[in-house]
Amino acid sequence: MLSVHSSPLARLGGKEAGGMNVYIRELSRELGRRGLAVDVFTRAQDATTPPIVALDRGVRVISLRAGPAAPYDKNLLLDYLPEFINRVRCFAESEDLHYDVLHSHYWISGQVARALRQAWGAPIVHMFHTLGSMKNEVARSDDERETGGRIAIERDLLQSVDAVTAATPLDRAQMVWHYGADAARIRVIPAGVDLQRFQPRDRDAARAALGLPAAPHRLVVLVGRIEPLKGIDALIEASAQLLAARPALRGHYTALVVGGEPEDATERWNAEQRRLGALRDALGLGDAVVFAGARTHEELPLYYAAADIVTMPSHYESFGMAALEGLASGRPVVATDAGGPAFIVEDGISGLLTPPAAPDRLAGQLGRILDDDALAALLAAGARQRARRFGWPTIGCEIMQVYRDVLHGARPAVAV
Repeated sequence: MLSVHSSPLARLGGKEAGGMNVYIRELSRELGRRGLAVDVFTRAQDATTPPIVALDRGVRVISLRAGPAAPYDKNLLLDYLPEFINRVRCFAESEDLHYDVLHSHYWISGQVARALRQAWGAPIVHMFHTLGSMKNEVARSDDERETGGRIAIERDLLQSVDAVTAATPLDRAQMVWHYGADAARIRVIPAGVDLQRFQPRDRDAARAALGLPAAPHRLVVLVGRIEPLKGIDALIEASAQLLAARPALRGHYTALVVGGEPEDATERWNAEQRRLGALRDALGLGDAVVFAGARTHEELPLYYAAADIVTMPSHYESFGMAALEGLASGRPVVATDAGGPAFIVEDGISGLLTPPAAPDRLAGQLGRILDDDALAALLAAGARQRARRFGWPTIGCEIMQVYRDVLHGARPAVAV
């Protein structure tokens, strides 16, 4: 496994740590449980992190020095890829290892995989997780746009790797539309969820454990990085509209953002979190919108369990891991219909969908659930049932079939 720019050990909700990190970690564990030996190579970003960490049975995370041992601009990491590639090769030689398959994640790692394939002859399975062209479609400023270099590398990878996995049929279609990819080389396999870790739990107990207000206080939870793409401003504006339409909710409603930095660490807030904080203050929301800060994957089940609603109002999501974790936790999910969540959430059955950048529509969908306990219970039951399709044992089987196909020189069968 190759995840150059972000480690599966990273704290979730930070600048470069989110659903992709969870995907790599949990898929690696599932493969390890099936008897595969998996080494996950990533770039060391903290001098205190051990160079080798045993993640699970047969699974190791190997952090290699390449450039500064600190977070670094992903676009500038290209300068350090030759060093990273050499260190991967040296590590393999020092342990006399042979890898049968290279599974790369994100466009930067794809570059590394191609160099290693040239040296080792092992086939490449690649997953993009997000596409630069799609991020540019929803960018609202030049600062949010991805570079032409990234777009070119993604196009090259689609032509040169042995197989590509896409999280949804739309994800695959976007590769064809924007990059001219061959759909026959792209296998649709969704991300998975740990159905044991994320499962329905007692809401009141979860709130007590987290120090959150007890019922009947209403709690809407958003889990994600603090970046413009996540549509957190839509949740803030929707909360203002919700409270304006329902004055009785004031003082009894909280939108909790799990990601970024907490309320007592404003000096570490990035530019987007400062903008969101200013928007909250301008709308007079006070304590109605709260930043809880990033949390570990082990802590997240309690936050989902504490919620009345889990929301994901992103402008673009190739899949939407937090929406899936919310479903598995048996909570109604209100998510964007732009991208992956539209394929996860069954509108009116396991949650409700809303257009991106539409605070009024988001407020309406949140209000429908908060006003109707019967609807909330119906969606909660449907949420857990829907999540069962995405258990990691099922996803692991599908990924292993792709490995078998590339090892035997066959094109992965297209799943629709």
